[in-house]
Amino acid sequence: MSKDNGSGKNFLIGFIAGGAIGAIFALLYAPKSGKELRGDIKSKTDSLMDDANEYISEAKDKAKDLINDGRKKSDKLISEAKVKSEELLKDAEKIFNDAKVKANTVLAAGKETIEKETDNLKSAFKAGVDAYKNTKNL
Repeated sequence: MSKDNGSGKNFLIGFIAGGAIGAIFALLYAPKSGKELRGDIKSKTDSLMDDANEYISEAKDKAKDLINDGRKKSDKLISEAKVKSEELLKDAEKIFNDAKVKANTVLAAGKETIEKETDNLKSAFKAGVDAYKNTKNL
């Protein structure tokens, strides 16, 4: 993009310089009086200034169009990024909820197993104590 601005600027400078040089040579070699020559120089200068102003106006319009296009593209990219991030957040929340449900299921199964084993251990310990008491009383 910077190359475009540089070449456009160079074109404008070359255009103005070429026009000025051409006008000067045309005026110097034309057999006219001083008053006519000054009038011709003024009209050529005005003509070149009008051309330069027109070129600058066109360049401004093109720059505005490029800026607007860039803005539209960046707005589109931002909205697409928002949609994608919302989708990712929903997916992450679903994965988290699924993991939470699985963890609760595993935890409940583990708790049930521990309670059964604890009951078995208590029963075995009580049976051992009762057996010890029975053998001691005999």
